[in-house]
Amino acid sequence: MNERLLKAARREPTDTTPVWLMRQAGRYLPEYRAIRAQLPFLELCKRPDLAAEVTVQPVRRLGVDAAIIFSDILIPVEAMGMELELGDKGPHFPHPLRTPADVDGLRVPDPVERTGFVAEVVRGTRKLLEDSVPVIGFCGAPFTLAAYMVEGGGSKSYIQIKRLLFEQPEVAHRLFEKLTRTLIPYLQMQVEAGARIVQIFDSWGGELSPRDFVEFSLPYLTRMVKALQEKGVPVILFGTAMSTHLPLLKRTGADVIGLDWRIEMDEGRRILGPDVAVQGNLDPTALFLPREQLVERVQDIVRRAGKVGHIFNLGHGILPPTDPDAAKTLVDAVHAAGRTLRATG
Repeated sequence: MNERLLKAARREPTDTTPVWLMRQAGRYLPEYRAIRAQLPFLELCKRPDLAAEVTVQPVRRLGVDAAIIFSDILIPVEAMGMELELGDKGPHFPHPLRTPADVDGLRVPDPVERTGFVAEVVRGTRKLLEDSVPVIGFCGAPFTLAAYMVEGGGSKSYIQIKRLLFEQPEVAHRLFEKLTRTLIPYLQMQVEAGARIVQIFDSWGGELSPRDFVEFSLPYLTRMVKALQEKGVPVILFGTAMSTHLPLLKRTGADVIGLDWRIEMDEGRRILGPDVAVQGNLDPTALFLPREQLVERVQDIVRRAGKVGHIFNLGHGILPPTDPDAAKTLVDAVHAAGRTLRATG
């Protein structure tokens, strides 16, 4: 098996910089669109054979060093008892959480019984790839999932979830507790199925002030990280617009901290210190640059990251209009830049 990603996550020397792309099984690949045209998005997530095929498509086409399973962060939320509508326009909960009784009515599901198809995607992906690259499992962070559940979908102001935090903090903590008790076994199931690394996406954690992050997010993320590390797998923690929260993210004990493009890679390194690996952090829209400029940006990030403990990635998910050839250029440029960096001694 290609071990570069695992070595980078554990801050071990590698022969070159490993790379994988968030949301790599996406609408930018024509082979994905061909499958997606056959059935709704949520149904595709629940078809292990097709979801595994979609997962491996970027590995075949781009030569990335890992495969993140095709799924959605809201799958375990549906298993908790909420009606979920999931399409190309984004997620929608027709009946968002609005009362303490709504929160108390949520179940903590058995992961195999309610979401066992996700484990089958992991197994199917490993089989298709013949274990040539590691498979990455993932879930959303408790606060991010709670924001969707309370808001009813995406939001610009996050007023409903923040009102819950401030007006009924005890109810908010009950919700985060249920989510944490759901997500830990959900990730452990993926590990038992063969995921070699797991990533926690805190897409909306940057909406919290530092003091609110410490109270409402940090304790639950820390529990999740420790529980997964006990399974012997590295944990990647990624948050959007969380550059100012990097010292707090480090306190979770995660093996790798993902950086978006709002901070320079070497500055993120300086804040986090030498004992944490980093992931990132090219702006996804940089894939629309001319090839020479794209390669230059890749080289700059690899140089700033240094020789040990860096997983190259975009600072967020790859965008649907992206040319697959641009993504291939990026992957080749990362590998070349990593070889050059290590050849310099």
